[in-house]
Amino acid sequence: MSAVRFLTGITTSGTPHLGNYVGSIRPAVAASLRPGVESYYFLADYHALIKIDEPARIQRSTLEIAASWLAAGLDPERVVFYRQSDVPEIPELTWFLTCVTGKGVLNRAHAYKASVDKNLAADLDPDAEVTAGLFMYPVLMGADILMFNAHHVPVGRDQIQHIEMARDMAHSFNHRYGEHFVPPLAAIEESVATLPGLDGRKMSKSYDNTIPLFAPRPELKKLIAGIKTDSRAPGEAKSTEGSALFQIYQAFASAEETAAFAQDFANGIAWGEAKDRLFERIDREIAPMRARYEWLMTHPQEVEAMLHAGAAKARAVATPFMARLRQAVGLRSLGTTSASGPAKAAKVAAASFKQYREKDGQFYFKLVDAKGTLLLQSLGFASPKEAGVAIAQIKQDGLAALDALRGQLAEGHANPDALQAALDSMASEQA
Repeated sequence: MSAVRFLTGITTSGTPHLGNYVGSIRPAVAASLRPGVESYYFLADYHALIKIDEPARIQRSTLEIAASWLAAGLDPERVVFYRQSDVPEIPELTWFLTCVTGKGVLNRAHAYKASVDKNLAADLDPDAEVTAGLFMYPVLMGADILMFNAHHVPVGRDQIQHIEMARDMAHSFNHRYGEHFVPPLAAIEESVATLPGLDGRKMSKSYDNTIPLFAPRPELKKLIAGIKTDSRAPGEAKSTEGSALFQIYQAFASAEETAAFAQDFANGIAWGEAKDRLFERIDREIAPMRARYEWLMTHPQEVEAMLHAGAAKARAVATPFMARLRQAVGLRSLGTTSASGPAKAAKVAAASFKQYREKDGQFYFKLVDAKGTLLLQSLGFASPKEAGVAIAQIKQDGLAALDALRGQLAEGHANPDALQAALDSMASEQA
């Protein structure tokens, strides 16, 4: 059975900061160490071109981000670690997805709507200085994800819409050309998905309120000392609610450490002491990685070699998959396929799961073979996510998952041999 795939990336437009580490790099690296997981990590340099027109900055950021992930524990031997622009199949897939994605869907993208609203507020043309790249950003992101049929994509809460759009693209393509794509799910750590910056707003390069991930120890201490706090004096009880300082501490500390820090707030800890505590807690985690990062930054040729090796692994998956997609949409050799043949033949290529909602409000799924014969039927789930998790478990564990899901599946499913054959056919299509 194929493993569960995780995929994540960071746009190469700036220096990685603590928010990137907590919200993306750390959970993604942790996920890569779990058994039964395939992890894909990419440097999103195509995305950077949407908003950055400084070549040296993109090059520098690419090196900084690659060095950061490697220093944080990413093992390029264990995962697929590549630069987006080293995989030419991605822009080709972007065009395929463009042709099945409605313009109305892209009109609702948060980044595009924000630009339009800003222009309207300034009494400008709604699309003033809005490039096609910005408008098409969600399609390129969809191609990043669907090229490798990622099951889970670690993202911040503000990026969930892009995963939902990728799901829509997968369904739209599958509906037209057969079951080729796995609709992805967003993977979010609720407590640390968005980290506040120095001023309390979301930590972001656009707000200039970030704390660089591998800032030297003196600089890290100085930046933390500048975190915005209120005017409550030492000895006066302080609220953890809305405190950027407390939220950042919580993202690095254990539950016990967090509880003790919250009690110190209630007891009136001085802000200076609280900031010192935060600095020491962050540095304790980051310091061991800092030396590795600094070495990689002075040996860029080593990073380049790892990225080239990662691109070779990525293309070993992308190239044959793209060939199948070209075949599916009709970009075929004229000597091998009859022009008068059935237009929808690709739709019966393999067994597939179907998810749907019944009138009772519950969510169901079924597994049918290439001829449409019912092989497996679920009982009702409270949400589509729960149904999706069960499907993912069956895809990963095969027949072994049926016992674990007893009570969630209808009786009378097909014999084990038929089920195994169907699951194997799906795995071969998506491998």
